[in-house]
Amino acid sequence: QAQLVESGGGLVQAGGSLRLSCADSGRTFSGYNMGWFRQAPGKEREFVAAISWSGGTTDYTDSVKGRFTISRDGATNTVYLQMNSLKPEDTAVYYCSAGVRPRPMSYWGKGTLVTVSS
Repeated sequence: QAQLVESGGGLVQAGGSLRLSCADSGRTFSGYNMGWFRQAPGKEREFVAAISWSGGTTDYTDSVKGRFTISRDGATNTVYLQMNSLKPEDTAVYYCSAGVRPRPMSYWGKGTLVTVSS
């Protein structure tokens, strides 16, 4: 069964770092663009970052440029989100996604919670 499984969330102080991982358990999505979205309490889900199926193209929302880096391991089709210089406003549930659009939204994981304390 096709499944995206996120891990790596947790509690971190402002200025700290976390690395999120998204495992494609069945290597179902190796030919898809993949991305990260987040949803803060009381807010709509928003785009964070995306990477093309080849890994050659990346895209970021303005608020994380220079702080977050998305990457993917072609051998395992695991997607990572390295988050540095974290801010309290980065607190959210982070969701992995896959699809054919540049900012893919067809398939979703269940999410992992990131909490940044001030």
